[in-house]
Amino acid sequence: MAFTRATGKHRRPGRAARTTRNIAGIAAATGVVVSIASPALAANEDPAATDTGLTRAIADTGDRVADNIVAQADAQEEAAEVAAARAQVEEAAVKSAEAAKKKAQEAQRKAAAEAAEKKAAAKKKATEKRASRSDARTTLSASGFVSPIAGSYVSTPYKASSGLWSSGSHSGIDFHAASGTAVHAVGAGTVVEAGWGGAYGNNIVLKMDDGSYTQYGHLSSIGVSVGQKVSANQQIGLSGSTGNSTGPHLHFEARTGPDYGSDIDPVAYLRSHGVSV
Repeated sequence: MAFTRATGKHRRPGRAARTTRNIAGIAAATGVVVSIASPALAANEDPAATDTGLTRAIADTGDRVADNIVAQADAQEEAAEVAAARAQVEEAAVKSAEAAKKKAQEAQRKAAAEAAEKKAAAKKKATEKRASRSDARTTLSASGFVSPIAGSYVSTPYKASSGLWSSGSHSGIDFHAASGTAVHAVGAGTVVEAGWGGAYGNNIVLKMDDGSYTQYGHLSSIGVSVGQKVSANQQIGLSGSTGNSTGPHLHFEARTGPDYGSDIDPVAYLRSHGVSV
């Protein structure tokens, strides 16, 4: 019984034909020219089928190569765009950091300048206040006496007990006064001592015109000299904390004589001369 092929059907290419096509495809993809001249292979192949298959293989391989090239180009372009974007972000970050640093430095400079201005203003105000205190004057009493510190008050009373004093008690009174406050002669008199007085520090002793004596101790500055005549309310020095002192103030004593131990109650003394203490 005879067998016939269906119309339009062809036999599957033999092994040799497939091998030839594969070699041709590889040659097309790699750019290597391969010459196939085997008569046996050529005799067994249908020329039309062989040409069609080889052309299709070459076309398919070319398409794949082209697609690969396009894909590679796209990937490279995308990578370049990513790198450029990253560079822009990094550049922006650097600029932002530099701007923030510059802003912080400017704020620090401004704060330092403001602090310096405030300090200078406070110093100026303190100086003006001190000058105002130095210029302050207390109205003379009817007997021509004043308080040694204008507008102050007694911070430590007479005969207060403490180990701070060698005698065990306070031989005068302390007037509250910041260092540098003007000290005035309580009345008219003559300077009999002006200089270092041991525990009294810088001190001044006046012999008053009525024969009594007054002492001004712990001064930061002395403005008179021995033998000088002074008037009531005349500035004779500045308060301080020299000698045996725990802080700025004026130590004031009233005495019957020029030496230590002849003290009398300073408050009673001033009040007897019309000064309110």
